[in-house]
Amino acid sequence: MPRPTLLAVSHGTADADGSAAIAALVAEVRAALPDVEVREAFVDVQEPDAADLAPAIGGQLVIVPLLLSSGFHVHHDLHGIAAKREDAVVADPLGPDARLADVLAERLAATADAAADGPVVLAVAGSRDPRSLTDAEGMASLLAERLGRDVALAYLAARDPDLPTALREHPGSPVATFLLARGYFYDLAVQQGDGRALSLPLLDGGPVPQPLVDLVVARYEDAAARF
Repeated sequence: MPRPTLLAVSHGTADADGSAAIAALVAEVRAALPDVEVREAFVDVQEPDAADLAPAIGGQLVIVPLLLSSGFHVHHDLHGIAAKREDAVVADPLGPDARLADVLAERLAATADAAADGPVVLAVAGSRDPRSLTDAEGMASLLAERLGRDVALAYLAARDPDLPTALREHPGSPVATFLLARGYFYDLAVQQGDGRALSLPLLDGGPVPQPLVDLVVARYEDAAARF
């Protein structure tokens, strides 16, 4: 019996570099799961739309959100898609997870301000969904544990404190951007960063970090075990 299809669903971006970086992650996941059909879809901006592609995929389906926290897209869009068929499940979002903290620490170490004193400012996209707040706080705790220093949250949308406020409260602190790839929110972080050195996204356009591949595979395996 064939294994369930993995449908990797990201938000989508108009940024060519960000799009290529996420496609590279999906390609690495495909190589890591040679006995699994791996497809790619999106909830916004890019095609194919997950809501259109999912019904056309036969057999058992595991939808893996390439999204860093819970929120509208996970609980409304993706669970809504899965609810329309009996043989589909939605995996957990990627974060919070210690493997993301490892990649965040690596990206942060490459910034000019990495050795600055005081806390690290963790810039997250933000969402009005209360579950995303719990996830952001969980990710901040994991990063603090990984770095051995305090981590202060800043939100790029929907919540306070916003990034400019966090930078005023923590002058000189380095900024870790908790974003999967380049796109709207990374551009916004640069604009709001007041010249502060920002870490690159988790997918920085170079080789795909193995912890991210392992994380997506683990989310798939955990969800597939529910069948």
